[in-house]
Amino acid sequence: MQIRAHGTGTTVLELMATLAIAAILLALAVPSWESFTNRQHMKAALAALHNDLVAARSQAVHRSSVVQACSGSPSNGCTGNHDWSDGWIVFEDVNGDRQRQQSEPMLRHGMPVETVAIRSPASRTELRFFPDGGTPGSNASLSLCGLGGPEKAHKLVISNIGRIRRDRFPGIDPALCPD
Repeated sequence: MQIRAHGTGTTVLELMATLAIAAILLALAVPSWESFTNRQHMKAALAALHNDLVAARSQAVHRSSVVQACSGSPSNGCTGNHDWSDGWIVFEDVNGDRQRQQSEPMLRHGMPVETVAIRSPASRTELRFFPDGGTPGSNASLSLCGLGGPEKAHKLVISNIGRIRRDRFPGIDPALCPD
């Protein structure tokens, strides 16, 4: 049995073929990875907002008081804006003025979401949950549209009795989706 030490290395041709295959696989994986991350950002934003609204309703019942959710931040309070993408707050509105004072408990707050546009109708920039768990006025909805486009959009629908459900929203105006 003879062992040859010469000629056992990798040729340039083999290296080039391996690199070509790796480049093809990478080119196929990048769009899938981008789609995956877009879906994950949407799921995370949808879950965070849904959980905070469910907590708002639960706290209103538990505390037997009015709890408000609105676009804003803990330091600046409610913005009165229908764009919730920069974050939101949930607080107990002890004095009923729809603005958070330092003495009113901050119950939850959502962080800004860069890749998902979250909007409420211009007529409903805030959600108030009463001690019975209901919300006054008409049904409300918050639309969420991410980089996946309108066909991947969702909405949270809040009924007058306070039920919050998730729904697909492929009919969203494409102008409401981030670029």
